[in-house]
Amino acid sequence: MRVPFLLFLWTWVPLFAENRGYEETALPLLEHYCFDCHGDGRAKGGFSMDEYAELSAHLEDKDHWIAIWKNIRSQIMPPIEEEQFDLEEKQELLGWIESEVFGNDPANPDPGRVTVRRLNRYEYHHVVEDLLGVDFSTWENFPADDTGYGFDTIGDVLNISPLHMEKYLSAAEEIAEEALPSDPEAYLPVRTVRGKQFQRVSGKEKEVDWLAFAEEEEVFAEVPVLAAGEVEVELEYRVRGARLATDQTAKVELLAGGEVIGSELLGWEQHQSVLMKGRVQAEAGPLRVAVRLTPVDPSGEGQDDQYFNVMRISVKGPFNGSRLEYPVGYRKLLTDGPAPEGMDARRKYAEKILRKLMALAFRRPVDEGTLQRLLGLVETVNATKGAKFEDGIRQAVTAILVSPQFLFRAEVQAEPNNPAKQIMLDEYALASRLSFFLWSSVPDEALLKEAEQGTLRKNLGPVVDRMLVDERGHRFTSHFVGQWLQARDIQHHPIDPWRITENMNRSEAEQLFSQRLRDDMLQETNLFFDYILKRGRPVLDLINADYSFLNGRLAKFYGVKGVDGEVHRYVDLKDHPERGGVLTQGTMLVVTSNPTRTSPVKRGLFVLDQILGTPAPPAPPGIPELEEVAKEHGKKLSVRQLMEVHRKKSECAGCHARMDPIGLGLENFNGIGQWRESEDGQKIDSAGVLVTGEKFNNVVELKKVLAEMRKEDIYRCLAEKLLTYGIGRGIEYYDSPAIDKLVRRMETGPGTLKDLVLGVIESVPFQQRRGDG
Repeated sequence: MRVPFLLFLWTWVPLFAENRGYEETALPLLEHYCFDCHGDGRAKGGFSMDEYAELSAHLEDKDHWIAIWKNIRSQIMPPIEEEQFDLEEKQELLGWIESEVFGNDPANPDPGRVTVRRLNRYEYHHVVEDLLGVDFSTWENFPADDTGYGFDTIGDVLNISPLHMEKYLSAAEEIAEEALPSDPEAYLPVRTVRGKQFQRVSGKEKEVDWLAFAEEEEVFAEVPVLAAGEVEVELEYRVRGARLATDQTAKVELLAGGEVIGSELLGWEQHQSVLMKGRVQAEAGPLRVAVRLTPVDPSGEGQDDQYFNVMRISVKGPFNGSRLEYPVGYRKLLTDGPAPEGMDARRKYAEKILRKLMALAFRRPVDEGTLQRLLGLVETVNATKGAKFEDGIRQAVTAILVSPQFLFRAEVQAEPNNPAKQIMLDEYALASRLSFFLWSSVPDEALLKEAEQGTLRKNLGPVVDRMLVDERGHRFTSHFVGQWLQARDIQHHPIDPWRITENMNRSEAEQLFSQRLRDDMLQETNLFFDYILKRGRPVLDLINADYSFLNGRLAKFYGVKGVDGEVHRYVDLKDHPERGGVLTQGTMLVVTSNPTRTSPVKRGLFVLDQILGTPAPPAPPGIPELEEVAKEHGKKLSVRQLMEVHRKKSECAGCHARMDPIGLGLENFNGIGQWRESEDGQKIDSAGVLVTGEKFNNVVELKKVLAEMRKEDIYRCLAEKLLTYGIGRGIEYYDSPAIDKLVRRMETGPGTLKDLVLGVIESVPFQQRRGDG
């Protein structure tokens, strides 16, 4: 009986007649399906539906109703063993919550607010690269970006500090100098050979750009020299392999024309890259350059082996000035070549240079007042004794790079503080959103031309096609997938392969799971997503594809035969149904493992959060690790048995019922992503039942269940992730009409990843904005 609660509601009806829908629509359904656990004083899982003194407070608590809405929508609630809503009841209750509690109007949806935000480190890097041809290392020069909702594009966390401004000023001067160098040596010819283009003197069939500290080896290449004279040879390398400091050392020598021009004793080194330089007299024509590695000290007991990675060798010169070349930045800025004679001609040329650069850097038509001030700066600098035309342009470039119009992504908005003012973005702002979404950079001239002509919205389909096939399109895959699937974490995630693998010594395990293999795994995930996106493949291929992109080393690691070589290629996996899809790729399996073992909890939580969009709440404090559970039990237990013991705690059972079946369904993959049938002599049982009732016997069936029975959740989750990344804020309750529209688009349309990306770009939150309030 619920008489007291119903009497309480009845006394408030005259005062809240507008909420009659609650009593007529919501209350009967909630009473029938929910109140046994969450009403009449019961609060299972710490959640109550009748703890409010007033009905108005109950209906105004949006966070409370969001939890109800999400759990019913995804069939998390009611529990599978309890009676379920039928489809009509579910739609009726969800519709009431969305319209009456959230106040959503599908015919006039709220696009949400947009926070003015600075460029993050990756965006700044790509913008400078695109505008000026300068490869500026923002990750070494700028503070790390905060993340929100799993992404580093979120406006609310991209704040700016005095340290940022100090770094921006220093960076602007450095970048401007590299784009338009004042040092005459910067105009000397440079020719570069990448590490993978080298050859081994020994002829061994191994990677040419990775040399083991423990083996003597030499690799070489021929680099063209344009004219006779003294040249400078520069080697860029890095040392990888050992996670912790090691006694192992080796001697590296840089050779040119058979002459040793540089040498170094190498130890444990974790810099992103290191440079070694030397000079030599050379004749015009090919110059043989080489790198020789000689072992010195071995690794100590239990220490990891190290590898020398040849990144590139560049040859600059000759230094006698007989041949000169303009740097990339010079060619990008001074498109008509050196400055003409005469003050008027130079002013016109400076105006042409700055007008183009400002439009691209500021992402909209040039403000004439700002342009004139910059031209005044150019003339002031050039009036200095001994100054060159390039000196004035360099100062103007520096000023542009520290301008708020460059550093911040802001969109023109009438009445910016009025939340009732809702507008379509102008086409310049739309072009900027689009370019940062797909390129992590500013619009190019073609995009700005579309905006100027007012044709961007009309031509969105062809424009998106062009942007995705452009070489800059790979940035979307790299940055979105790197964060959504945590794929970029594979390169540094702490893993001890020796503790995970069986019947291997430490050296063998480290060689098996090397830094190169981590890079291969990341490449597989990026190529896989890129293929699905650009080839018009279904979104569900992300879960249940029968193909992937492997090279010889990764294929051997996975146990896939018939794949050779260093280059990743399309590989049919019909004979390996356990593989295929992001859930069984090394990236996901490794980043969701603990350093010494698998983690069904992390893997299950990853799928719930990143794939299904139904994350479990954080664990309560004081919950013991599995290792502690094992010690308490006193005998060797399988991971499944440990999880069962762990789950007996009442405060753990609810969440683990959601996470564990998925995580245990992936238990056939060890902590570094290799397939196994058993662990510690016990056969692995990967069967399970999802909290929503679907059963599976192994990972192949798990992937099928997710792709077929939970596809609506997959569509919804990916739509939310893409929109979050694209608009720079978290998804709110008022975004539900936009997300619902995207889900319907996937269910009734081709269901391709490309169509979903286009749908996000066409959505109200991406196309419109309102004032902040």
